[in-house]
Amino acid sequence: MLDIKRIRENFEEVKAAVELRGKGDYQIGRTVELDEDRRRLLAEMEALRAEQKRESKRIPQMKKAGEDTTELMNEMKKLADRIGELDAQVKEVQEEQRNILLGIPNTPNATTPVGADENENVEIRRYLEPRQFDFEPKAHWDIGTDLDILDFDRGAKLSGARFTVYKGKGSRLERSLINFMLNTHVEEHGYTEILPPFLVGRKAMTGTGQLPKFEDDMYSVQAELDEFLIPTAEVPLTNLRSDEIIDGSELPLYYTAYTACFRKEAGSAGRDTRGIIRQHQFNKVEMVKLVKPEDSYDELEKLTDNAEDILRKLGLPYRVITLCTGDIGFSAAKTYDVEVWMPSYGRYVEISSCSNTEDFQARRANIRFRRDPKAKPEYVHTLNGSGLAVGRCLAAVLENYQNEDGSVTVPEVLRPYMGCDRIEGK
Repeated sequence: MLDIKRIRENFEEVKAAVELRGKGDYQIGRTVELDEDRRRLLAEMEALRAEQKRESKRIPQMKKAGEDTTELMNEMKKLADRIGELDAQVKEVQEEQRNILLGIPNTPNATTPVGADENENVEIRRYLEPRQFDFEPKAHWDIGTDLDILDFDRGAKLSGARFTVYKGKGSRLERSLINFMLNTHVEEHGYTEILPPFLVGRKAMTGTGQLPKFEDDMYSVQAELDEFLIPTAEVPLTNLRSDEIIDGSELPLYYTAYTACFRKEAGSAGRDTRGIIRQHQFNKVEMVKLVKPEDSYDELEKLTDNAEDILRKLGLPYRVITLCTGDIGFSAAKTYDVEVWMPSYGRYVEISSCSNTEDFQARRANIRFRRDPKAKPEYVHTLNGSGLAVGRCLAAVLENYQNEDGSVTVPEVLRPYMGCDRIEGK
């Protein structure tokens, strides 16, 4: 959430920055009008309360002197009634202002390239050249079906479209990738592993920016509890320290977690609707950082490298792009997408999105820190990134490591987890 003081004092700058996203001004002007109304009402309330306090002191004096207090008591009642009316108006204004602020996206960082959409994202580096096959490579959905390790028909039978049953070595490969990712992030990158709940409340979803804007994309459990199945572990990990003031000596905090994730993926017709690239339920290992503001962009580079390191160790070709202003997510100020090469698509596919949200999420979730015991609390900066999307990584392994005989070579780093060096059909 943007700071209303920042909007008020730098209105044209903030408005221009938000408009770089190319989707309107999000009623930013209305927030300033409401802020003026709120401050006017509060000033009137403060003046009336001062008068109420001053006049109330006269009542015992008048009674002691035997004077009639009826008229003064009537005036005091009018004061109290007016203060009550103003208080209700303040709450109404504040609620409208907060609702608008919750719908305003983060302002892009100055280093985020300006552009209208994904076609204007900027590639900044690549790793490895895509493999040149001397046979006709298959798509991962065909590989998985032929090896009997992915069952799309029974997934659909159980849960509908875009659900998949993993079987045998397919299940083991998914689990191996999860363990490999977690072990790498904990043992080499310095993260603390968390196993959070997969259900969270509305407040947590609002804290990271999924609500209210994206409520229709979420799976909710509202018959008894106003809770949501998490779309990413970013939600519980970021909110671990919500409504807290962190000792500055604890920062930076690095969290990583495996969770299942749940999203109502709309998608488009075509290859994304096949296989396991775009599922309603999928596994992901997430990375989240809570850091001091001055460190957050150095930490974004490290976070992105942590995601890349998984792909380097797996020997998968990838590229890194910087998202432009028209393509970055709602909460992000700057984002790097890491995209893995998928032979069946003939292009790179997103496998991790690494973002610095600056203090945007921290304001929504009320996550602050003190540099020293006497210092004024400040908002932390929060960062998040996939480390990695597990199903997409499995698909990339199947496609990039496939052999002409239909088998799949297991990447060397996964062999201790898999207990084999090849996945073969029966």
